[in-house]
Amino acid sequence: MNRFVAAERALRKAAPHALLDAARRVLTEQYAAESVELLMADYGLTVLQPVSVLPDTLEPVSVHNSPAGRAFGAQEPYAEALSGGRARVHLPVTVRGDRIGVLSVTLPGEEQARDCLGELADIAEVLGHELIVAERDTDLYVQARRKDRLTLAAEMQWQLLPGRSCVRPEYELGAQLEPAYAIFGDNFDWSATADHLMLYVTNGMGEGIEASLLTNLAINALRNARRAGIPIADQAALADQAVYAHYRGRCYLSVLMFDFELATGRAWVVDAGSPQMLRLRDGAVERVTLEAQLPLGMFEETDYVAQEFHVEPGDRFVFVSDGVYAVASPGGETYGEAALARAITATRLLPAAEVPRAILRELSGHRGRTVPRDDALVVCLDWRGR
Repeated sequence: MNRFVAAERALRKAAPHALLDAARRVLTEQYAAESVELLMADYGLTVLQPVSVLPDTLEPVSVHNSPAGRAFGAQEPYAEALSGGRARVHLPVTVRGDRIGVLSVTLPGEEQARDCLGELADIAEVLGHELIVAERDTDLYVQARRKDRLTLAAEMQWQLLPGRSCVRPEYELGAQLEPAYAIFGDNFDWSATADHLMLYVTNGMGEGIEASLLTNLAINALRNARRAGIPIADQAALADQAVYAHYRGRCYLSVLMFDFELATGRAWVVDAGSPQMLRLRDGAVERVTLEAQLPLGMFEETDYVAQEFHVEPGDRFVFVSDGVYAVASPGGETYGEAALARAITATRLLPAAEVPRAILRELSGHRGRTVPRDDALVVCLDWRGR
């Protein structure tokens, strides 16, 4: 049995809370590793948090200016030379494009690090898949992601999300929410089949736990309808009924709903509220104007109609909530469409997973304060087509 197979088996047989111990043991035995650390990306995507058993904690590592952060951002293994001829390799831990963290392995020699880099990268990928499964049975890795304490509303929202990025041959998706540790109403969701991608960008009204409860109700109503195989216009109608039945029009939720046909680039959209969509095509940014319909839950038995449009290979779409385009500077100047267009142009060379974080960083500078007063949501979709 070769050493990669031994490592894979060790990870698959490990108890959920003991994945890192299993990785350390097998990498020490099979690759002569001197140390092994697993670093998880925090909710704000600013630091990589070492996995350790609470209350013991290790110092976090910056995503922006560290060797591990370089591997995380580039999504490529990065080798760091150490004293005495040793080497530390930093390996992205990623599952189908969803960036989880970095596995850092210290080896006794640089030549050995070069020779086994490919195998170690494969082991990091296996570890990522095992982490996703393990989170059903342990809180260890969810706790490790936390630089600060989450509010209850934020806890509910993060548990509702599908992930923060996703990669398939036809498209790449990336998304981020702020304030990461205190979000309440904004949300995104996606689901794909062999032939379709469905994407939802929501902007819930209200604050705190009430906003989170509203969004949870609406998202689960949309998922329930989607999983019944119902078209998006009818999904919107059923979710609208569910929200109205509970709130009787006192609370409602804005949503952009998309159904992309992967083979052709045909798309259907229901624009029910305030989230906006901008498109970068051939170097030019423009807002895509859609037929506005009523938010979900505003009135009883609203009918929704899906509008058709077409996406082309090379298109980049950026979806934002009103906590982005309507945010004001200290002087009262709204961030607006022009500033968004500049931010989208400035980030055009970044992968989709990096774009939301970069736009939100610029928005923070415009806002002039660290903590936003409203949720800010950015979703980026890069369309490749077939």
